[in-house]
Order: sequence, then structure tokens, then C-alpha cells
Amino acid sequence: MKPEHTGPPAPSVANGQSQTNLRRHNDSALTHNAHAERDFSGAIVGGSIYGALDLGTNNCRLLLARPSRRGFRVVDAFSRIIRLGEGVSQSGRLSEIAMGRTLEALKVCAGKIERHGVARTRMVATQACRIASNGQDFIDTVKDRFGLEIEVLTPESEARLAVAGCATLIDPGADYVLVFDIGGGSSEIIWLDLTRMGARRHGQGRIDVNEAIVAWTSLPVGVVTLSERFDGRTVTPESFAAMSAVVGDLLAPFEAQHKFRERSADRNIHMLGTSGTVTTIAGIMLDLPRYDRNKVDGIWLQVPDIDAVSARLLAKSYEERIAEPCIGRERADLVLAGCAILDAILRMWPSQRLRVADRGLREGILTTLMIEDGVWRSGRRRRGGVRRDFRKVTP
Repeated sequence: MKPEHTGPPAPSVANGQSQTNLRRHNDSALTHNAHAERDFSGAIVGGSIYGALDLGTNNCRLLLARPSRRGFRVVDAFSRIIRLGEGVSQSGRLSEIAMGRTLEALKVCAGKIERHGVARTRMVATQACRIASNGQDFIDTVKDRFGLEIEVLTPESEARLAVAGCATLIDPGADYVLVFDIGGGSSEIIWLDLTRMGARRHGQGRIDVNEAIVAWTSLPVGVVTLSERFDGRTVTPESFAAMSAVVGDLLAPFEAQHKFRERSADRNIHMLGTSGTVTTIAGIMLDLPRYDRNKVDGIWLQVPDIDAVSARLLAKSYEERIAEPCIGRERADLVLAGCAILDAILRMWPSQRLRVADRGLREGILTTLMIEDGVWRSGRRRRGGVRRDFRKVTP
């Protein structure tokens, strides 16, 4: 079954684009066309450029944007797989090779920030720098070398920013929403209870994600750490089941405390995934000849179809996974670890549907910065069945 797609048509990608550079190309393409996919309700104020940098365990991502009438418009972007957290789960330290790769990526980011004259930025690092014994030393090196002041996020801040970044994809008709972010070194799980917001349910208010969040947890496992533990290149049905079981054991205390299986039974729930795992699954399900963000972001997937894609990938060899257009060499050893984490989530909290978000921390950071600066103020406007607030702010 093909997933429902409601987004705009996507621009073509240049012929001959290599698989390993594919996602980097798509992020660069955002400078021309992705504003329609990253718009948030709001009004334009001036032309200042804001920046958000997400230094993750697996990726280094930068997003530069201006406020727009519908939220913000991307003016430049960058994404590169750096595997900063490679080997950290075994050694407890960031390796010299991984730090070298990351410094090369951050040099590009620093150049873009300077070239665009960015007015305000927030730069964050996540699990790899949180747990590595030399994580803060590396952050200090980045500041000395490039002048980039990177903040190591707490797990709670990371979870909240992930929700803020994809909040516009939340189905306002749902009772409960599970937002999850399968990262390289950790996975964030956030439950939202929209039944707490009676005014919103009667069309008299807007979704306030901070009010809706009722529980969250950060699992100390991601695609990099799980792949290193179980050999992501050679995955068997037995090792896949073992990976899923490990994650299930980590989820069990959280579920025992909050009892979301019981609370959400016979209620309208949906899941919202913001990670490379779900975007890759969506791209494969769509049979894309190359990954295309505009065809993936915001689509709905049926859970049985997700399981079918996981089974299809499990039946492939490492080399065959490399040949998949939406995977490539840089992700071929990670994708099944991500599928196993997703499998554990779906086993713990069965659901019929899942929405895909190719957005996350960077969008959450930009939205938060613009709100703090008074770019958007409350007013009333109805769009897309949800009341969204805005009023143009006069300088």
C-alpha cells in the first residue's frame, strides 16, 4: 500500500548525484524550495537571518532562515554525516578521527554563518558530547578554532525542541500523540495528551505543545550505538529481534510508570517520527529513485507497511542495502538498527498510523528563537482546520 502524500510536488535532483552525497544535496536544495515545507504560522518582521546548528552523534546539520509570513523561509542549509559518536559506547571518548571529520563539517558551517551575516544563532550538541569524557574539551576546541559556541543539550531540552520542530505535523484530532526521535546515540520519546486541551478541541484555541507534553524519556541507545553493539552490517532475524528486545527493555520502566498502553486504549492516537529511520522507510516505500525530502516530510504511513519495509531490508545483504537509493553506503550499517528501535516502539505502543517528519531540532530552535524575539504575536487566524495565532508586529 502506498502512503498518503499531501505535500507539494518536489523539484528534481540533478542526474548523477551520488548516494553518499544525496542527503547533503537535498539539504542544499532547501535554499530554493523548502520554505513551503518549513512554514510555521506567523507574520514577517524585518529580514534578520537566524541560525540553528544541530551537532548530533551521527550528523552535523545547519539551517539558516528568515522570518516569513507563514513562519520562516530557509536561505541556506547544510547536512553531513560525521559519526562523531563512533566508538564512544565502547571507549567513552570521542575519537581523533571522528573529531577531525566533525571539525571539517563545522568549518563549513562557520563559513556559512559568517557569509550570511546571521543575526542570532543557537548551536547545540546532543548525546555523543553529553556522554564522552572529552566532550566538553571538544566543544572548547570548536569555540577556539571557529568561534562557534555550542551548548550541550540536556535530554529534556532535546526532547522539547524535537517536538517544537515538528509541531505543525501533529494531528489536532488525535487524543494522544507519541513523538519520537531515533538519533545516533540516544532516542527521545515524548507523549502528548491533547485531551488536556478542551478549548482547543472545540476550536477555541491552538495546540500548545508545552501544555500537551505529559511525559518524556531519553533512551541511551541510537542507531550508531545499537549498530556497533550488534554488527549493523550483518543483521540476522535473530540479531534484529535481540536489538528490538534491548530497546523494549529500556522502554518498559517508562511504560510501567505512565501506563500509556492502558490510557490510550480505544482512543484516537497517532505517532510522529522525526528521524532518519522513518524518512528512509518512507523513501523506500515510495520507491523513490533518490531521496526527496518534499515527497517524504508530512506523509502518513500505515504500520503494516512499515513492518513490510523492515522485513524487506532484513532480507537484504549489506551490499544490497548500500544499493538502495534512499540508504547508500553511509547508512547501510545503521538502517536496521533504526528499524529495530522503531519495532520496539511499535510493539510497546501499537498504533495504526505514523506520520513522518523530516524536520526536528533545527526547526524547533529557529521557531523558539523567533518567538523569543517577538517575531510572532497572538491573534486569530484559521488555517488547515486548526486555529493558529498571528499578528504583524510593527517595529
